[in-house]
Amino acid sequence: MKTNWIVGVVAICVLSTIQAASGDDSTTPWRDLFNGKDLTGWEANLHPDSFSVVDGLLKVHADGGMAHLFYVGDTGQDVTLKDFELTAIVRAEPNSNSGIFFHTDRELRGGRNLAKGYEVQLNSSPKDKHKTGSLYSVVVIDQPAVDETKWFEIRVKVQGKRIEVFVEGHNVVDYTEPENPVREAIRAKRLIDDQGGAIAIQAHGPKSVFYFKQIRVRELK
Repeated sequence: MKTNWIVGVVAICVLSTIQAASGDDSTTPWRDLFNGKDLTGWEANLHPDSFSVVDGLLKVHADGGMAHLFYVGDTGQDVTLKDFELTAIVRAEPNSNSGIFFHTDRELRGGRNLAKGYEVQLNSSPKDKHKTGSLYSVVVIDQPAVDETKWFEIRVKVQGKRIEVFVEGHNVVDYTEPENPVREAIRAKRLIDDQGGAIAIQAHGPKSVFYFKQIRVRELK
């Protein structure tokens, strides 16, 4: 019995060492951001009718123009996330466009686009060269990685200056922001914020419909 106990302790110590070495903080809990019932914890910056819950799904369909749904939790203010991992289970109607913003805020460019932060593209439209998983205007994925009309998982991991994007478990983006990143003038604020920022879901236009059935996040230490 004593031998078995010693073996068990050693196994736990080895596992902890492996997790620490790999950067996996398994003690950090995942939080569900969408309850499947209503939009509690979320707030639209414009056109709130662009976001609704239908049959337990978050439906994203722009009503009257581009809009963004910000996660506010139970604080009443945009929740700031710095180093984190976010997963979402999504699907789209054909020819649809959406996105997940992070390290952002509510400042607008041109009265409709978010001025700050990165966008992970969600796109089932053949016309847009930024396919699902792209970091819009930073890392372009020009070939579809998945059939967006069927449910799939997208995962975003942000740690320091490093951004990783996974589509159905496949790493499609591994980008580290350089010390002096070059951005076109209209996207000068497409940067990592050392203080973190908000996350938001984009309703792109009246012809685009995306559905989310799960959104989870965990902060990384």
